[in-house]
Amino acid sequence: MKHTSRSLALVAVLCTAVSLPAAEAAKPAAPRFSVGYMDPGVSPGADFAAYACGTWLKNNPVPADKSRWGAFNELIEYNETALKGIVDTASAHSHEPGSLEQKVGDFYASAMDTAAIDAAGLKPIETDLEQIAAIRSPADLAHALAALHNEGVGGCFLVYVGADQKKSDINALYARQGGLSLPSRDYYFTEQFEQQRAAFIEHVAKMFTLAGDTPDAAAAGAQTVFAVEKSLAENSKTPTELRDRLANYNKMPTAELAAKVPAFPLATYLAERGIAGPAAAEIIVGQPKFYEGLQAQFAARPMSDWKTYLRYKVLRAAGSYLAAPFEQEVFHFYGTVLQGTPAMEPRWQRAVKVVDGEIGEALGQLYVAQYYPPEAKARMDEMIKNIVTVMRERLQKLDWMTEETRQKALAKFDRFYAKIGHPEKWRDYSTVAIKRDSYYANVRAAEEFETKRDLAKLGQPVDKSEWGMTPPTVNAYFDPTANNINFPAGILQPPFFDFSLDDAVNYGAIGVVIGHEITHGFDDQGRHYDGDGNLVEWWTEKDAAEFKARAQKVVDQYNGYEALPGRHVNGMLTLGENIADLGGITVAYEALERSLAGKERKLIDGFTPEQRFFLAYAQLWRTNIRDSELNRRLMIDPHSPGNFRAIGPLVNFQPFYDAFGIKEGDKMWVKPELRARIW
Repeated sequence: MKHTSRSLALVAVLCTAVSLPAAEAAKPAAPRFSVGYMDPGVSPGADFAAYACGTWLKNNPVPADKSRWGAFNELIEYNETALKGIVDTASAHSHEPGSLEQKVGDFYASAMDTAAIDAAGLKPIETDLEQIAAIRSPADLAHALAALHNEGVGGCFLVYVGADQKKSDINALYARQGGLSLPSRDYYFTEQFEQQRAAFIEHVAKMFTLAGDTPDAAAAGAQTVFAVEKSLAENSKTPTELRDRLANYNKMPTAELAAKVPAFPLATYLAERGIAGPAAAEIIVGQPKFYEGLQAQFAARPMSDWKTYLRYKVLRAAGSYLAAPFEQEVFHFYGTVLQGTPAMEPRWQRAVKVVDGEIGEALGQLYVAQYYPPEAKARMDEMIKNIVTVMRERLQKLDWMTEETRQKALAKFDRFYAKIGHPEKWRDYSTVAIKRDSYYANVRAAEEFETKRDLAKLGQPVDKSEWGMTPPTVNAYFDPTANNINFPAGILQPPFFDFSLDDAVNYGAIGVVIGHEITHGFDDQGRHYDGDGNLVEWWTEKDAAEFKARAQKVVDQYNGYEALPGRHVNGMLTLGENIADLGGITVAYEALERSLAGKERKLIDGFTPEQRFFLAYAQLWRTNIRDSELNRRLMIDPHSPGNFRAIGPLVNFQPFYDAFGIKEGDKMWVKPELRARIW
């Protein structure tokens, strides 16, 4: 149940009794930019995504163990193969107890020991199941729910600690909606997801059957779980509604929230979680209506319903780490039914993901030592400096913004900074007991450590040097409350960052990613935060209206993209990412042009630097995706599908038309008056 605001002795122990794979995973090729991915039979003016990536798309169907396959997935797999070498070595040798190698090696070994996992059955969660079975009163429910939340098991609602969005230097207490197993509230009500609802009820019944229930009892329990979750969904906001940071910030006395749910002893729950003291006197409630609905359910439902519901939540949380029948059933529903993925990834790959997810800065420290070259940071620093210079000058010259707002925008921009590669101070896992004898015990130990670490921050100054992603992660992010951008080591490789290729390709790839993350500070959400990371309105009314009008063009553009028959992109849900893509293209292109000034302009592979810039960008988004997964993402993902990200920002940008001679009458042509221009 980890939450991110937005949004890793002197005696050696002999490693034995673990089932390791007989053969090493085949090392994939580095996923570099290539003109060989292009389809020259497609005109760039007809479909630029197919032109830039068509041959790759034809030759790279989605593997059986994936829900989608693209440039990100290729690099993730490349990194995971590197991580496999680290965990294999760590698990095969003796290490000093408490060392990084011991924790990483033993965690991985416990994940690979399927004989021990299968033999354990339900034993790893017996204590949780017994506590749930013993619930007789609201106080018992509060005790049990607090214990489960501290272990990383979700249910009913979400309480956590994070930077106060209106006082970003201090960590505050938050309460948000939660408790759902399906991707969003729409899955519980709309006709479109009727099959998924039926499959979910079948899945819950199967989990209860595996846990020892009779078929009739399991079927009845599954209906109860669905009824509870549907009641929670009734007052839950949609993913689009959750993007409104101002509407989802409602600070109040904690006693006032307790008064909204008198049928649930909130004070008991908070005390059991160790949440106390002056800093706990106030709480930021994301969705007050959700808690009003929760009160009605706590008051009306028999305690037996909540016990049945929590029993499933425990089975779900632990299922992927239990005996094979549980793991296979969890994958069947959440992988195959919801995402369309036919087969599980190899066990080593699933295990690597878990180790990275649970003790990611321990594994990440070993990864950085082997795979992160120091020169990568130096090159990144240079590119960021160039792109920051462009962005600042664009803010200074922006023709639609008044001087009053401009000065505040520049003041915010001057406070912005970047973090690259990995944390300067690594997380201390010395109190996390990792052993070889129980996989789920290790998962729980890591979850409990992370929960305790986060709750201990309540009322304390925010440590803005912390990272929200592990070093091997193939991604990047902007933190609005810290006003910084973050680039893990994992993404600083081809096809995003390639020392061996020309500036045009690198500016079109990692350069655009840098510009994208910077622009998040000024997208439809980021623009509400000031230079200190506080959620505050610093725009004049005129400038805010002008921004919204320009952003609406982006909304309208993406609303028009049909991703599946009858299923369009949600322009409001994806607005922030689409604005960031447009900003990234704009500033990275200008930075490239400045870097080329006064230099000899050579054709490479028959393409100009400008053409290679746009090709490199489009190839980042080469993606094949299963219909089920695409359908799921259209409901919940704030990112547009890859094929639309490849072209969406480009058709708003005149240099793209110039580079490929695209003219009126071509399918890619958009009338100048309809093109969006913001930053």
